[in-house]
Amino acid sequence: MSDTPWVSDDFWVGPLNYSDDVRNQLDLPERVEIHDVTLRDGEQTPGVVFRIEEKLEIARALDDLRVDRIEGGMPAVSAEDTRAIEEMAQLGLRARLMTFCRATPADVDLSLKCGADGVIIEIPCGLPKLKYQFSKWSEQDIIERSAETVAHAKAAGLYTVYFPYDTTRADLDFLDRLLGEVMERGTPDSVGVVDTMGCLLPRAMEVLIRRVRSRTQIPVEVHTHNDLGMGIATTLSAVGAGARVVHVSVNGLGERSGNAALDEVAVGLRALYGLESKIRFGKLEEVSRLVQRLSGYPLAPGKALTGLNTFTRESGIGIDMLYERPLAMFSVAPAFVGNRPRVVLGKKSGATSIRVKLEENGLKLEEEDKIQAALAEVKRRSIERKSLIDDDEFREIVQSVQSD
Repeated sequence: MSDTPWVSDDFWVGPLNYSDDVRNQLDLPERVEIHDVTLRDGEQTPGVVFRIEEKLEIARALDDLRVDRIEGGMPAVSAEDTRAIEEMAQLGLRARLMTFCRATPADVDLSLKCGADGVIIEIPCGLPKLKYQFSKWSEQDIIERSAETVAHAKAAGLYTVYFPYDTTRADLDFLDRLLGEVMERGTPDSVGVVDTMGCLLPRAMEVLIRRVRSRTQIPVEVHTHNDLGMGIATTLSAVGAGARVVHVSVNGLGERSGNAALDEVAVGLRALYGLESKIRFGKLEEVSRLVQRLSGYPLAPGKALTGLNTFTRESGIGIDMLYERPLAMFSVAPAFVGNRPRVVLGKKSGATSIRVKLEENGLKLEEEDKIQAALAEVKRRSIERKSLIDDDEFREIVQSVQSD
């Protein structure tokens, strides 16, 4: 690691991230694996449906992005999901192909038949789930189903992730007993800490990750949701406490408020922790656009890194820096994630903004008073309509100013 790891051609973040006061409190793994859930949890976004060819296209793109694992879906959901996973298994992916299963051997067998490399075995463990949604199941039922299915998957030669979901709302004594029994009788390859309802503080996630690591002595994975806007923070906190696999989805797709976004987690790991990954960062924006198109689910303009407004500047202050010294204006260089800076015109624009847009549109205004006149008209229209001025209207303004 360099003497200034918070600075590179790609990013310039706060140096305190790398200070001894912070780093000495971390238990970072050497490397973090990226497990993408877009094709399963992402598709659970209300109204989102991916057909087989679309799933294959996304899987290829994710593989080209170099995620470590792709969660292809849940075979038990439908015959089409089963076929999609079977066809994914024939793509020759570099990534490990995972499926999502209930804690029943039949689901594991179906995943094996599909050609999956591994399984995520889910079962509820959160107290509200067990008290209300699964009230007919006793704690011992949960233990027995878990141990049996994990052992079955391991015997079948599948990479096995035990996924006791709603982990963050579990009774901790029961969680300790559950993990102890599963480890003794099933021995999964890793265990997931699942913030299903997105309701844990980052510091609390650190405590829970360390507790689960201590109880199991196997790799721990983290899967978070964004119900309280904490998905990225809790995922990164989990890694700071030693989690070795992060579950993410493209554009943060997922149930309710979504999952931790792939791009934000991947860049956070690199820029804030200095952790290397296989991710080809320059393709992040390309993959984001693909999933937007196939899901029909547009990004919020202010979405970090890949949103339309992330590297957009209306204010005239610092416009010249967008292209010459982007890290004076942003913590991450737009090109690092495959994005680009954009100048838009409106109420807050300045003369430099006008000059940039003239060059972009192949236009000229030689005299300074003409530039100021164009700026004044841009501001007037923007204030009157409470909107930006697009390129077509800007060209019309320039023509009007030229003819005066």
